Amino acid sequence: MKQRIRIGCAAGFSGDRLEPALILTQYGQLDYLVLECLAERTIALAQKRKRHDPTQGYDPLLERRMEGLLPLLLANKVRLITNMGAANPLAAAEKIAAIARRLGLSVTVAVLTGDDVFDQLSGDETALETGQPLRASGPLLSANAYLGTDAILPALATDAQIIITGRVADPSLFVAPLVHTFGWSLTDWDQLGQATVIGHLMECAGQLTGGYFADPGLDRKDVPDMAKLGHPFVDVTADGMAVFGKVTGTGGRLSLATAKEQLLYEVMDPSQYITPDVVADFTQVRLTETGPDQISATGGRGNSRPDTLKVSVGYDGGFIGEGEISYAGANALGRAQLAGSIMQERLQDRFSDLRIDYIGSTSVHRTNFNQPPDPYEIRLRVAGRATTAQQAAQVGEEVEALYTNGPAGGGGARKYVHEVVGIVSTLLDRSRVNPQITLITA
Repeated sequence: MKQRIRIGCAAGFSGDRLEPALILTQYGQLDYLVLECLAERTIALAQKRKRHDPTQGYDPLLERRMEGLLPLLLANKVRLITNMGAANPLAAAEKIAAIARRLGLSVTVAVLTGDDVFDQLSGDETALETGQPLRASGPLLSANAYLGTDAILPALATDAQIIITGRVADPSLFVAPLVHTFGWSLTDWDQLGQATVIGHLMECAGQLTGGYFADPGLDRKDVPDMAKLGHPFVDVTADGMAVFGKVTGTGGRLSLATAKEQLLYEVMDPSQYITPDVVADFTQVRLTETGPDQISATGGRGNSRPDTLKVSVGYDGGFIGEGEISYAGANALGRAQLAGSIMQERLQDRFSDLRIDYIGSTSVHRTNFNQPPDPYEIRLRVAGRATTAQQAAQVGEEVEALYTNGPAGGGGARKYVHEVVGIVSTLLDRSRVNPQITLITA
């Protein structure tokens, strides 16, 4: 049995950069590469694409990623674990096999399915966010349960070079190869808690090496060479000790500060970070700087896993119409506010959910924190929710009309209509979820 493995992470969301995966695979001396490409809204949108075309529904960048990555994975004997299957892991695996055949390569892909539990829900289940039945949010589109390490392990037990999944918990993409390699028990809660700390630090890829961290000119927040930001790898030993690093020569910064920010990223309660594998406890985690761009992590603990799985439920949220127009120069904010009041009066009877923002003044935090607002330029944004695309389009039409029906000096008007997919969540007894593994070869 191996006493140490190295896992790299080269994507923290669907639209992440492509080149870090190539660099990590070619120069990182990895055993496993993880591409984490799935957010709640991502899989709901993928379900919509699958409904329009049954051969679609996987990650939109899958083909571009795999064209360059597949030869390197096979040449360097790196196993890939990824949730790029999104709403259609089987179609994603078939696409990877087709790419392999075209490139003259042989590959086996293990496909994990079973997270799609739409048929298991009635719509009467309670939404965790609203306390109301799921169906009260709108027509339901999709429901995907967060699978865990126990569902991924059978795929790792095959000789597949690529394991592709739909919805799984992000840390489980890292916990699974650790459990598989070191033979850890699925009821050793402290070991799984430490493994979840490792997975959580890695799952957002470039965020551990300075992405979403940099703030130039501030003490300890400068990050060098961000145009070449390197993504992280972690060396883990059989006792759970973890040391994080990045490929020499890549940009970015791996420090106590970047690691601490990532450790707490999207964590509501550090003593109870709930995953399908364990309820992890981060409160005793110790991070130590062990060298340049090198951090160790110890002290993760855990308690028994929940009896239920979280289910991400997508629903039809209608349409949002948007319009934007800019005002610049003296009294820019005053003229933008006049335009905003005109839009409020013209649209309020047609849209029950209407929002007006003054970008450059108060659009992000909805307040100026008592700072004197004297911006040179303001972009007015108006957005309204509608049940049809035709109704939503009226927002942009009214904003565009401000050119000759509003304050002086408006320019650069734009208008958009977006279809909205909303997300709520509920819980489902894990006994009602049945993961399955399918092998596809080329």
